[in-house]
Formats: sequence, structure tokens, C-alpha cells
Amino acid sequence: MNADVRRLREIAEIRRGLADNLEAPNGPARNGRAEELVDRAEGTGDRKLLLDALFGLIKGYQFSAESDKMFVPFSRLLRMWDEDPGDFDSYAVYRLHWRFKWVSSGMIDYPGIPLDAIRRWLTEMAHRYRTAGYSMRAVRAAEFRLAEHLGDDALAGRLLEEWIAADRDEMSNCHACERDAQGTWYADHGDDARALDLWAPVLGGEFSCREEPHRVLSESLLPLVRLGRYDEARHHHLRGYRMARGNESLLPTIGRHIEFCALTGNEARGLEILAEHTAHLDADGDLLDGLDLLAPTALLLRRLVALGHGGRPVPAPGGTTLTVARLLARTEAAATDLAGRFDARNGTDAVSSGVARRMAGTPLTDRLPLGVRAARLGPRTTARPEAAAPDPAPGPVPVEAEAAAEAADDVDALLAEARRLTRAQHPDARAAWSAVADAAERTGTELDARARAEVTDQVAMDAFDDPDTAIPLFRTAAERFETAGDPGEAALCRVRAASCAAVAGRPEGLAELDAICGTLRALHAEGRATARQLTVALNTAARTRLGTLHAAPDPAAAAAALEDEVRAVLAFAERHRGEERMLSGLADATCLLGSVVEGRGDAPGAAELFGRAAELFHEAAVPWYAAEAEAQLAELSFQEGDPRTAETSARAALQHGGELLNPVGAARLHLVLAEALVALGGDDAEVAAHALDATHWADEAADSAGPGAWARLVLGGALRRLRRFGEAASVLESALPDLVKHHPEGRVVRARRWLGECLDATGDARAASEQFLLAADLAKGWDGQRDHAALAHLAGDALHRAGLHEQAGAAYARAEELWRALGQPDRVARAVRARAWLALRDAESGPPVARALLATAELLLTEALAASADEERRTRLRWELAATHRQTAELLVGARASEPGDPEDDDDDGDGGADGGTVQRAYEDALGHVEKAIAVYAALGEAGRREHNSARLRAGWLEADLGRHSAARARARTVLDDYGDADGTADGDADGERNTVQRHRADARALLDRVG
Repeated sequence: MNADVRRLREIAEIRRGLADNLEAPNGPARNGRAEELVDRAEGTGDRKLLLDALFGLIKGYQFSAESDKMFVPFSRLLRMWDEDPGDFDSYAVYRLHWRFKWVSSGMIDYPGIPLDAIRRWLTEMAHRYRTAGYSMRAVRAAEFRLAEHLGDDALAGRLLEEWIAADRDEMSNCHACERDAQGTWYADHGDDARALDLWAPVLGGEFSCREEPHRVLSESLLPLVRLGRYDEARHHHLRGYRMARGNESLLPTIGRHIEFCALTGNEARGLEILAEHTAHLDADGDLLDGLDLLAPTALLLRRLVALGHGGRPVPAPGGTTLTVARLLARTEAAATDLAGRFDARNGTDAVSSGVARRMAGTPLTDRLPLGVRAARLGPRTTARPEAAAPDPAPGPVPVEAEAAAEAADDVDALLAEARRLTRAQHPDARAAWSAVADAAERTGTELDARARAEVTDQVAMDAFDDPDTAIPLFRTAAERFETAGDPGEAALCRVRAASCAAVAGRPEGLAELDAICGTLRALHAEGRATARQLTVALNTAARTRLGTLHAAPDPAAAAAALEDEVRAVLAFAERHRGEERMLSGLADATCLLGSVVEGRGDAPGAAELFGRAAELFHEAAVPWYAAEAEAQLAELSFQEGDPRTAETSARAALQHGGELLNPVGAARLHLVLAEALVALGGDDAEVAAHALDATHWADEAADSAGPGAWARLVLGGALRRLRRFGEAASVLESALPDLVKHHPEGRVVRARRWLGECLDATGDARAASEQFLLAADLAKGWDGQRDHAALAHLAGDALHRAGLHEQAGAAYARAEELWRALGQPDRVARAVRARAWLALRDAESGPPVARALLATAELLLTEALAASADEERRTRLRWELAATHRQTAELLVGARASEPGDPEDDDDDGDGGADGGTVQRAYEDALGHVEKAIAVYAALGEAGRREHNSARLRAGWLEADLGRHSAARARARTVLDDYGDADGTADGDADGERNTVQRHRADARALLDRVG
């Protein structure tokens, strides 16, 4: 092989390498390959090849953490231009000036480059742009960035106006990047609404580029929170972080997601994001980008220290582990030092001031639920207090404040209010008794025996979950009620103490309950205890026993005895319903009986009792207590297949329970309501809202793995149906580990299928195929194989889109076999057609194989249609048969590189490409299949109208290609006549339907224009 041939081969290999490297992920590997290609290109002596290699190297550096390296290759390009502009074709000239922006503006990011040098480069940029005839728009944008960096707001404001006023040309940054920078200026200067208006076309998908909307999604987070648009902020975080995650050219974007988490009560989520990018805290690439990661990291770590987690171990750079407090000190020092270096270069304090403000950020909201699973921070690991604020200077006390202070110390008034609320059975009574205790202690007021008993009883109830504290307090309260002359209330305190002991698993608790209830019965018989006191005691004993049934020697017998016991309480309460506060006791007993009846499997009986209990609570004017019965009715109704009652009851429980609901109860109610809405075909936006609330309350209840994961599954499904695919994918990914460990296979399969669909919709077909295959492997063990078949087919589609054709073929074959076994010929035909299109990858043998497969599908459907009497099944088969004819026609035409009139060589080897070897014959056969499709669509009636006309138009174009202009004109006019003269709005309300009509009309007119 001579040297010239070797050189030409080397050049060809380098060009292939350059093309491949452009598609490689950003990072050191891509840059290392680009450096190698520059060295090889230089060795060939081909200056144009060297230019291409240098441009590729600069681009690799720019979109990585090594952007500081781009200055050297760009300087080399500039020398080559000055030496011999003739080496640069028009595209190279364009790229040279385009990268001038990157270099001149990029110098700002490195404090070691003097300010005078940056200004000289900007001046040089302006000169070269004028010389080349370009607009000053890109120059003003670069000058604006420098002024903004220096903190010269007045100059930056003027340059912003000049930038916007200058003409756009090919050197202007894309619309998305320009709006990004302009909107950020307004957000940083307090005009969040204007910023969001500027970003709207980027967020809405009108403008995009390599790094947008990634950056704008992150920049919009805090403005949205400040404006109270929490749902949008959540959506932008979940969607945006997926796009930016792991991209080292987007470190400021990662930083903004961390900052958002730190300021919205999502510190655990922020810590997880930081853990994935900790290595970049020590990065030595773009230093200004690094600062935009360091400052939010310091903010997050400060929040963690303030929350008591300074001693928590966290990942640190270099693969090490540090405590939060130590990593904070390290990060703050690094951020402060780096900011100081910029300010020393700039002669201002703008960077340091901005970094200090950012690190000192304060939360914008207590908690913004995100719906994704984040590891709990766990118990506090330090007790470092926050610095106390200085005492305010003394000043006059407002009259209103004096009056409030006096009211807060009026023990008699507070005591009267607490007793009023207690008689009303109002939930605010607990806080009222706390106010009494605080005021008495603050003022030194001596409470009488009854008041002291009431306060002690309330303190004991507040401590119920701590039996060692609560039980002695209940007993003390009982003694004080005895002293106050109320033996009934004293006995009731002892009932509460015994219940607390039994709930805590202490064996003496239940026996004490029975004994004390016996005492109360005697007191009631003697007139020394009220019916309410006895009913409360009996209900308390029954509820306690219900919670301990599982530990009984014979749970069934114990349950039967308990039912008799509760029915006796119910009968007693009914006899005394006219006495004070007895309606609520009657309602409580009714609700309790519902729980017992439900436990023995009588769902209808339990539902009736829960409904009755809710009515009684409302009749007693204590709707807040109705929430328990309504919640139980909601859960039971959903389990029994009555989503309408479940929805109504869950809404009522949430309305009446309000803030009284504990986290577990709130999570279950929101989850039931979300699922009921799904079953009823309700608004998915409302489904998502309730599922999100369910995830939040489940996390608060430390039950993320149970109801929390289930709620995330429901949330992910709703977001998927709302086409918020990126957000849905984040939620489903966070749910899967818990679903796999703790939930039935059906939920895991559903989650993987939905996740696969979301990943596919966001363009990640390979990852989607993995989810479909994992779900299929689970479903293959089920008795019914329909899910298995559907998942195998979905996997084939995703694998095909991912370019994994061999695996796709195997998946389609698996689906085909399963559909055959299930007796679903329409689905079999789809799988066969998919295999046909895969076969076309082989240019030689592919067309006849594909044609044979489509013929198989046609025969299968034709036979199934003839054999079926079920009209619904026949309709499905017709749709698939028509689609098979259409696809056969497209295959016949697509296999030919020319049109009729330009015959190919005869197909003497019998490969069947066009049943005779001519383009003319192929087109005629294709037309025959389209005509068959037309006939099948006609049989579908109005439902097939759009596809019918589409097939007519396809036939018309084929006839035009075959020179049959009269027939083509007739086809076009038939379509126009079918749709009439309306603009399409009468043909359906959906935009897609109107668009189809308009598209068909335009296609018909184009066909008429062609054939004359």
C-alpha cells in the first residue's frame, strides 16, 4: 500500500472519529478522544481536517468541566485564520466567529485571567464581528455578562437594552439561551413575574437547545416558589433535575436544584442530589460554575446543621466521608476563598456579596412536597443551637399588645374558655388547657382542686404515647378529682391509665379496665357518675380490647364477646341519648361496632354502621369526630368496589378532620380519594394532588415504604396520563425500590410498565426497554399471560427505537407466540408486522422476508374475520387488516429507489422484491393493497372515515406516479367532496381531528396541482 492510500485512509478514519465523537457524552473521555484526533489530523498535513479537529476539541471542552482548556486551541485557530483565511470555508468562518463568543465570554469564569485581558478580547470580538459584517447583538450580550459579573447594574441595564435592540443574525445566541440570561437578570433584581414571562416560550417547548430548557427549568424554581406557584415549581424540579443530572457542564443548574431543596423543606432530597455530584466540589474546571455549586451546597449544609444534623456523615470529595458540620466548614471556606479571588481580579465585592447572600438564604416555605422518596434524615445528631438574635431596642408597647398580654394572664377567663370548649367537645380544648396551665405558672395563680385535676388530666392525655409519663399523671388527676368531689371523673382518669397500660402491652391493663368499669357502673347506679362518664369508660375499654384481639388465646371467641360487649354499650347509650353529651358517646359506640363487624367480614353491615356513626356525630354538633367514621367508610367502600361512596366519604373526612388527622390517617384518606377518583375516571390533576398529599403524609408518618410507595405509584400514573412524563418518571423511579421489597408483584409490574412508557416518551428508549423486559419477566409467571404478551411487545417497540434490532426481533417473536396462545389474531398481526419492518434492515434478503411476513399477517386476519361472528371482534380485525394492507403498500413502494417510468433490472434471481422486477409492477401491487384497505375502511363506517380518506389520497398519489392522472383527480375530488367546504370544525371538536381534516384537504389540493 503506497503512502497516498494510507494517508487517505487515515483521513477517512479521522473524519469518522470526529463524527462519532460529536455524539459522545460530555466529559473527559470525549475530550481525550478529541485531543487524540487533533494530533492525528496534524500528522496528515490536511489543514482543513485540522480545523475540523480543533473545532471539535473546543466544543468538547466547552460542554464539560474542562472549559478552561479551550483557550489554547482557539488561539491556534485564530492564528491559522490570520495566516491564511483561504483554508477556512464558509462553515469554518462561521464556526470561528461563533466560538469567539465562547472564548471571550468564557474568560470571565477564571479569576486568573486579568480584567484588562477580558476587555481586550471583547474589543477584538467587536472588531472582528464588524469586519465580518455581523450584528453587534452577540457582542452586547457578552459585554452585558461582564458588567453583570462586576456588579455594575447601571451599565448592565444599558447593555441589556442595547442587546435586545440589536438585530438578530447567525451569530446571535439561540432564543432559548438569550431568554435564559435575560430572565435571570430580572429574577435576580426582584421581578420574578417578568422573568417567568421571558422564560415561558422555553418552558413551553417553543425554544430549546443542547442545554435548554435544562437551565431555565432550574432558574425558574425559586421565582415560582416566591410567587406561590408551588405545583409548577415541583414539576420543574422533577423534570429539570432528570435532564441535568450527571451533566458536568450544568453544575450551576445542579446547584439551583440543591438550593431549591434547601429552601423548601426538602433537605434530604438536596443531600441525595449533592451526594451524586460531590466530586465537583473540588473541580478545577470552570471556576465560576464551581462557585455556583459551592454556594448552594453551603446553604444546604447550613440548613442541616440548623436542623440538628451537623454530626451526620455525608459523602465528601475524593471518595471520603465527613460530617455535615465539617463539610460545611470546608465548603464555606472554599466558596469564600474563590469569591475573594474573583473580587480581587475585578476590584469589586460583587461576587463575595452575592455568595454570602446565597449561603445565608432562609426557607421560603416549611415544606413543599415533591412526591419522590428521599431517605429520612433520622434523629438529630448534634444539638448545636442557632445564634440568638440580638434583643430589640426598647420602645413603646402598642395598646393592642398590652391588651393581648393582659388576656393571656387572665387565668379565670382562660379557665372558663377551656371548660366551655371541653363541654363542646371541641378539639381546641387541649390548647386551651395548656394556656390555663401556662398562665397559672406565669402569674403564680393557685388553681383550685378541680382545675388542677382538669389540667393534669389534659397533660396526661397529651403524653398518652409515653406510658411511663402518662399513667402516673392520670392517677394524680384521679386523686385530684376525688378531692374535688367528682368520683365519676376520677374513675374515668383511672380508665385512661389502665388503657394506656394495656396499649403498651402491660398485662395488668385489661384487668384494671374491667375492674374500674365495674366501679363506674356502681357509681352510675348510685347517681355519683353520669351516663356520659360511664359510656366514655366502656367505649375506651372496648376500643382498647379491639386493639389487643390479635393477642387473645382465641381471637374469634374474643371478637364475638367484644361484639356483644359493644352492642350492650350501644343499648345503654341509646337509653340515655337525651342526656348531656350522650349523642357523641352513642356515635362513638356505633363506629366502634362498625370496626368489630368489619373484622368478622360483614362489610355491608360495617358500612351501614360507619354511615350511621357519622350521622350521629353531626347530629351531636361535633363534625370533627365524624372524620373517623367517614374515613373508615371510605376505605371499606373502596375495598368493596364502591368508589363513589369512597370518594364522598373521603372528601367528608378530609373536610371534617382537617388538622386533627394524624399523618397516617391523612395519608390513607388522600390515597383512598386518589384511587377512587381514578376508578371513577376523575380529573387526573386532582388525582395527582391527592396522591401527592398522600406521599407527604406517609413520609411524615415514617411509612414511605408502605402507603408512601403505593401513593407514589398512583401519583406517577396520574402524571403519566397528564403527559408530564419526566416528572412521572422521577416519581416512579423513587417508588420502585420500596414496591419491589414490600408490595405485590402486580404493583411492581404496573410501575415498571408506566416508567417504561414515560422513559420512552422522553426519548430514552433503551432504558424504557429495560423496564418493559423486567416487567415482562415478572408477568411471565402469572396465570394469565395477557400482560406478559403486551409487555413483550412494548419491549420490542422500545428496543427497535433504541437501535437494538436483534433483541427487538426476539421480543416481537415472544409477543407473537404469546398472542397466538391467547387467541388474539389482531395482536399477533401487529407483532408480525413489526418483525416485517425489522427484516428490511437486510437490503438483499429483507424485502422478500418482509413481504412474506406481511402476507402471513394478511392471511391470519382474513381467516379470523371470516370465522368470527362477534361484531366487536370483527371491528378490531378490520382495523388491523386495513393497517396491514397499508403497510404492505408502503413496503412495496419503499423497497424501490425510483419511480414508474424508470424500470429497474429484472428480478431474475426471484427475490420477490416487486413480483416481477419492475418499479411499475411494484407500484401497481401497492395500489392494489391500498384499494383493499379502502374497502375495509369503508366497512368501518363513520369510525373509519379519516383513515378511509387517507387511504384514498394515498391511492391517488400512487395513480399519479403511475401516470393515471384522471383516476388521481377523481380520488382527490372524492376526498374534498366528502369533507365539504367547511373549515373542519364541524368534523369534530378535537384539535387533532380538525387538523386531520385540514391536512387531508391540503393533500388533496396538492394532488390536484400535480396532475392538473
